[in-house]
Amino acid sequence: QVRLVESGGGSVQSGGSLRLSCAASGFIFTDYCVSWFRQAPGQELKRVARIGKYSTTDYADSVKGRFTISRDNAKNTLYLKMDSLKPEDTAIYYCAARNLYCTEVWQDQNYRGQGTQVTVSS
Repeated sequence: QVRLVESGGGSVQSGGSLRLSCAASGFIFTDYCVSWFRQAPGQELKRVARIGKYSTTDYADSVKGRFTISRDNAKNTLYLKMDSLKPEDTAIYYCAARNLYCTEVWQDQNYRGQGTQVTVSS
């Protein structure tokens, strides 16, 4: 059974940090491009970062220099370190996996997690 389980969300003040984790199981993690998406209230779901199977990374402009995506293939786990958090980072954060190539399209992901809430207060 395929599972992507996010953890590490919570409430933090502006300028603070959080680290999200996404534990994957049920598929060959190393074959997949894995991404973090987020959806703020009333807004579309958007990809914030992705890491390919060879660990190449890409970030949305809004988080560049503040967020760091990484993966531990030995643990089948994806991470998102978030620093200098802003109130506009408040959203539900989801991890997702896509086989063979990376895409920013949510509907094209092979597997998706249930999300974890991040709330940043000013």
